[in-house]
Parts: sequence; C-alpha cells; structure tokens
Amino acid sequence: MARSSYPLLFERSIKGHRGSDLPALDVPMMENIIPENMKGDVLPLPELAEVDIARHYTNLSRRNFGVDNGFYPLGSCTMKYNPKINEEMPGLFADMHPLMDEDMAQGALKLMYDLDKSLCAITGMDKFTLQPSAGAHGEFTGLNLIRAYHESRNDTARTEIIVPDAAHGTNPASAAMAGFKIREIKSAPDGSVDIEALKAAVGPQTAGLMLTNPSTLGLFETHIKEVAEIVHNAGGLLYYDGANLNAIMGIVRPGDMGFDTMHINLHKTFSTPHGGGGPGSGPVGCKKELEKFLPRPVVVENDGVYSLDFDRPESVGKVRSFFGNFGVMVRAYAYILSLGANGLKEASENAVLNANYVFARLKNTYGIPHDRICMHECVINPGELEKNGIHTTDIAKALIDRGYHPPTIYFPLIVHEAMMIEPTESESKATLDEFVDALIDIARVAKENPDAIHACPVTTPVGRPDETTAARKPIVKWTQE
Repeated sequence: MARSSYPLLFERSIKGHRGSDLPALDVPMMENIIPENMKGDVLPLPELAEVDIARHYTNLSRRNFGVDNGFYPLGSCTMKYNPKINEEMPGLFADMHPLMDEDMAQGALKLMYDLDKSLCAITGMDKFTLQPSAGAHGEFTGLNLIRAYHESRNDTARTEIIVPDAAHGTNPASAAMAGFKIREIKSAPDGSVDIEALKAAVGPQTAGLMLTNPSTLGLFETHIKEVAEIVHNAGGLLYYDGANLNAIMGIVRPGDMGFDTMHINLHKTFSTPHGGGGPGSGPVGCKKELEKFLPRPVVVENDGVYSLDFDRPESVGKVRSFFGNFGVMVRAYAYILSLGANGLKEASENAVLNANYVFARLKNTYGIPHDRICMHECVINPGELEKNGIHTTDIAKALIDRGYHPPTIYFPLIVHEAMMIEPTESESKATLDEFVDALIDIARVAKENPDAIHACPVTTPVGRPDETTAARKPIVKWTQE
C-alpha cells in the first residue's frame, strides 16, 4: 500500500473558506476597549468548512489504537478491557465539587471509605490514602512514609533504598526524588532476587527494598518470605510496587508476603482507562506502623457519618490537591463490586493462564530467556532470528502491519532484545491464537525474506523514521512557511 502524508488543518486551509456565516453586528462596536499594549497579533487560524474540520478530526481519531478496537498486549501496563458500565458510574457524581460541605457529600465520602476497605482486604494492608495520581506518584508517597518512619525513630542513617536490576524504571527515580540513595542488586540466573546479593547489600544504611512480585520478568519470587526477613532483620522496610497486582488478586496478598507499604495502579489492575498520560490513580496502602504518616486528609467514619480527618500531626502532608482522581476511584469501585472477591480471583487466574498459553505456543519459535512458568506476562526475544538480522523492533513494526499494537519492547532492561507480552484476562483463546499466529508468521517471513520484515510497517501513513535523529533532534512543532 502506498504511503501518504496527512496534511494538517493549516495545510488544508483555503482562503475564504469558513464553517459559519454570522449575521452582522447589530450593536455599536466599542472601539479601543483593549489597551494597545495588550493587543496581540491576529491569529493565523486555518480557514475551512465545518465538514472538512469534522472529517479531519474523525480521521485522526481512527488512527488511535485502544483496547476497544484491538488487542493491546503491552507488558507491565495491564491494558485490560474497561467495562462500559464503569464509565457510566462517575456521571452519578457529576454535579459534585471538592469544596462541597461534608454533609452534602456523604455518598462520595462513603465510596472513598469503602474503596479503602476493599483495597485493604485485597492487599493485606491496614489503611490507604487515595490521593496519589498514578503509580510513580504512589511510589514517591510510599517512600516518604518509609522516610518518615525512620525519622520518627531517629534512625537517620538509613539513606539507601535497594532496587533490583529488574525493577521498573520509576523505582530508582522515585527513590531518588524522595531523597534516598539507590543501591542496585543483580538478579539471580533464574530471574529472581539474588539472596546472597541482598544479604551483602543490607545494613544499618538500609531504609528499604522496592520490589514487585511477580517481577517485571513475569516471574513469582518464591522465596519472598526470606527476602522480607532479610530486610526486616536489617531494620529496613519493604515497598511493594503494585504494577503487577493483576497476577495475584484474591490468591496472595502483599501484606502477607511481608510488605510494609505499597501502591496500586487503579488504572491498570482495576480496569479504568489509561494511556496517553492519564487519567490515573495510585492509592498507597500501609501497615499500622506507618498509618499515622499517611497524607492528610483520610476519610473516617463515626456512627455512619463520614468525614475528612485533617488532624494528623505526623502526616507527610498532602501529595495532591483535594483528594485524588475521584472519577477513577468510582470506576475502580464499580469494577470491584461487579466482580466480587471470587471474580477478582478468577480475573487473575485467567490473566496467568492466558500469559502461559501465549508463552507455551511461542517457546519453540522465539527465544526464551527464562524457561519457567510465568505469571500474568511472559518475556521472549528474537532468539535464532537475530542470525537473519532481525531485532525486536523489526518484529514490533511487523505486528503493526498485522493489526496489533506491539508488546512492550526492550524491557526489562536485563533481557537482551526483550519483548514483554501481557494478554490480561480480557482476551479469548481465539484472539490469543490470532496474535500468536501473527508472531509465528513474522518469524517465518523473517527466515525466508528478512528484508520484508525490515521494511515494516508498510500499511501506515508514517513508516520507519530515523529514530536516532528523531530522539536527538526532535521537531516538536509545525512551523508555517
């Protein structure tokens, strides 16, 4: 298919075209109402008919890829389908304002209180704050809890956060933002935490360990209790990165594994829309020992009346204006109520089953960095295809031509040419088979005619840009000639 450029509205503009014809002004025009020094230049807006504008934005919208129009196997992002009933529920609160009196906001406060309790039951934590806007924001908040805990004990020498080399990139970044030094430890050959490396890393300087279980490799840390014991015996705390919670809901709880604080990505595990920068929500939960440090306010209940508790002298303070992304909370709460405890467990079981099915079907075609039962996501790489000059980016581009959003590529960083596939529980066996068949066909073509794969994508308006130049010398705005 021939490629074609897609003109911008400014490039489509034809002088004299317009979308409306307003009647002449029938009141006297006030001259010089705007001071000369405040007048700007006349905006060079494009001139188009309404139908041209409508078609322009409609066609642009068709280029967006989302879980509603295709399989979205983006590893570590849990791009599950968002039930439409969840989208309707925030409308029930559309007339509310965050400054509304508490006696007029009992429904919203009760929802936040009940959501807190539900998240505690799911994770094994004792209390949550709903303020953080996303996962990394939650990490920053949880790390501030850890810092406040050590400072309250006058244990100020604890300045290091241990981060495994398989961690999400936000982990070391969040720890640094919270004022900690980062101590990286290497993974064991099987992809798990290297126990001996952990033992060597802990000490009186250890504030905590950041970990997600299952890991970014999609593997469960079977010796997590030993990991927790090592860190706790050294005086540190455990932070759980909740990015991969979709693998264990209703099966095992981070609080029972030994974690002291954690965040949850409501926009991932609890099926609220995300991508493109938002919306998101990253509630942070903790054990009782850390509860007094949670951001203020928190919702409390007294004789069936709900209120906001600002009287928290040891709180780390507010981390967000008002109380968090409330619309995301409503969607997540609707999801939890719809599925119930058994449904949440079944969702995780199906997510793990789907990932292992994809893994099993691909293991004889692609490289397998860790040949273990995976959890909610599996990691593969090109394997023998590299001998034909095929890299992960080539496979990703070829998937686009076959109608699929590529999985996460080149992450985890510790896996050579990684492709991380997370099918979620939303997808049927038929969808997974079609996706796997596409990957197997790409491997076949790569062996027979690697140049055809190197040319991909050929069905898109933009093919392969010069990625090095695009990264180093980006052109981020259009300039009118």
